[in-house]
Amino acid sequence: MSSSPTKRINILMADDDEDDRLLTQDALQESRVLNNLNFVQDGVELVAYLNNEAPFEDKTKHPRPSIILLDLNMPRMDGREALQKIKSNPTLRSIPVVILTTSKEEEDKLRGYDLGAASYISKPVNFDGLVELMRQLGKYWIEIVELP
Repeated sequence: MSSSPTKRINILMADDDEDDRLLTQDALQESRVLNNLNFVQDGVELVAYLNNEAPFEDKTKHPRPSIILLDLNMPRMDGREALQKIKSNPTLRSIPVVILTTSKEEEDKLRGYDLGAASYISKPVNFDGLVELMRQLGKYWIEIVELP
């Protein structure tokens, strides 16, 4: 089994917190995970992105994600609603969704998995923890898992 060290994945992060988005981008760079990273701010934008609706029509700038990092607590449409829409759509349901959130509520974990999340991860409390998390996520989703 050979693994290409230059394999890249398209990561789409849905998170309304700009600081979390920037920290995640920095952590991915620091962890040296090769990727293409795009952001949306809430579930409404996430669904529009996935369906290539305005303002995400350009598929070269907004490619289909290999994986979605999803926050649960966002305005307009939260992560739970967005996950339900993604997993009920036959053309989108094969995209792995990793819930990356501050919520540690057991109910959120159970509901996330029930709705089809691939993983549920609590956001680390510091930057070093986030870098390590991104390194581990990168290793798992790039080197181990075979994405469609």
